[in-house]
Amino acid sequence: MATGSSRFADALGADVRTAAGPVSTGPASPRAVLELRDVTKTYVLEGVEVHALCGVTLDVFQGEMLSIMGPSGSGKSTLMHIIGLLDHPTSGTVSVEGQDVVGMTANQLAAVRNKRIGFVFQSFNLLARTGALANVELPLVYAGVSASERTRRAREALEGVELGDRLRHTPSQLSGGQQQRVAIARALVTSPSIVLADEPTGNLDSRSGIEVMALLQRLNAAGITVVVVTHDANVARHGQRIIELRDGEVVRDAAVTDRLDASKELVQLGKNTAAGTDAVGAKAADAG
Repeated sequence: MATGSSRFADALGADVRTAAGPVSTGPASPRAVLELRDVTKTYVLEGVEVHALCGVTLDVFQGEMLSIMGPSGSGKSTLMHIIGLLDHPTSGTVSVEGQDVVGMTANQLAAVRNKRIGFVFQSFNLLARTGALANVELPLVYAGVSASERTRRAREALEGVELGDRLRHTPSQLSGGQQQRVAIARALVTSPSIVLADEPTGNLDSRSGIEVMALLQRLNAAGITVVVVTHDANVARHGQRIIELRDGEVVRDAAVTDRLDASKELVQLGKNTAAGTDAVGAKAADAG
């Protein structure tokens, strides 16, 4: 079996068109790597019950790219926390790779989380005074991997996102897009079952955001399960399936019929930039 970092490197050459439609594994049904059944989450704020999730049932299938979207207050952040094993549901069941996690202790959840789920956050969550290589190594430190092995795997992951020449650079020495690529490398280095990306383009300019979505699509085309949580409909359209939340309930669960290909978007963006540069040059020549 390929390691997460080697699959990561292989994905750079993958064609996103191989994953352009709903996941299919032939006659057999796709395997669910994550299952939620009748999940509720209720908070009590100043004596008032707030129902953040109301009986959510969903499956995340192996090898799919799923988008979870909804407006502010829809419950998507609460759902992300439960999927990421960062919070317990009030009721219902949550299973990761067939393992029921609802009754687990905090330490048990942390172990499953570190092994099974790779996180990509909007704010990157990189250690400010630590180089890219050490940031990517961090989950392997918690997993008890030897120093030489974690350095090898982290280096390979960073080379996979074309940051092999930035191994010692701290976050302040990297652009926003580069920081997010470090975060993606860190998410993959433990060979997780799921990559969970929370608003992965939220702090990026348009081009860097498309580059990150292109990378996530390549990873998915290589067989890696990706879940993107977003409020942006265009970002959601890079997935194969969209689950939409409103008032804590799933109001839509449908395949994407007009999926965006981020690699093609980058090509078009380059053409538009070149056309704009040519136009500026022509005006300057006319003025001269």
